[in-house]
Amino acid sequence: MISDQPIHQVEWIPIEKVHANDYNPNSVATQEMKLLYRSVKVDGYTQPVVTIYDEKKDRYVIVDGFHRYSIMRRFKDIYASCEGKLPCVVLHGKTMNDLMASTVRHNRARGKHSINGMSNIVMEMLMNGATDLQVCNELGLEPEELVRLKHITGYAKLYENNSFTRAAISENQARQLQKYRKEAGTDGDC
Repeated sequence: MISDQPIHQVEWIPIEKVHANDYNPNSVATQEMKLLYRSVKVDGYTQPVVTIYDEKKDRYVIVDGFHRYSIMRRFKDIYASCEGKLPCVVLHGKTMNDLMASTVRHNRARGKHSINGMSNIVMEMLMNGATDLQVCNELGLEPEELVRLKHITGYAKLYENNSFTRAAISENQARQLQKYRKEAGTDGDC
C-alpha cells in the first residue's frame, strides 16, 4: 500500500532531536556544499532526511541526508525558513547492519553526472540567454569547468568569427552547432 511507504509519512522534526550517525562514508566537497545550500535556499527542502528513532536516547539518527541536515545546522536563514524543523522520514524495524547497508545504498544509488549531460545543460542555459556567471552560480561550476563544458559542446565555436556578444543563436548557428557536435561525437542523450 502506498500509505506504508516512508515518503508518505514525512515528519517535521526539531533539528535538535536529529543527530548524525557515526558510520557514514560519504563526503561532499566544499563547492557541492555551496550548491546544496543554494538548492535549499532557492528550491527549499525537496527531499526528506532518512532517519531511525532511537528510543533509548529519544533522538532521530540520520541514515541518509546528513548534508541536508548540515545545511540547516550551519545557516540561520535556512533554520529560520523551516522554523528549526527538518523534514524527515523514519524507518522502523531495522538492525544496525540494515541501517549501514541502507546508508550505502542511498549514497551509491544517486549516480553521477555525465560530462555530455552536463555540457548539454550548460549549452541549453547559454542558448536560453543565461550569462556565464548565472550558469556558474546556478550549477555550482567553477569558471574553468564552464570553459571545458563550452569547449565540449562547441559553444565557443559559434562565436569564433563573430564580433557580437551573446545574442540569440540563429537557426544557422544552431545547425552549425549540431553539425560540430555530431563531428565531435558529443550529440548523445543526457
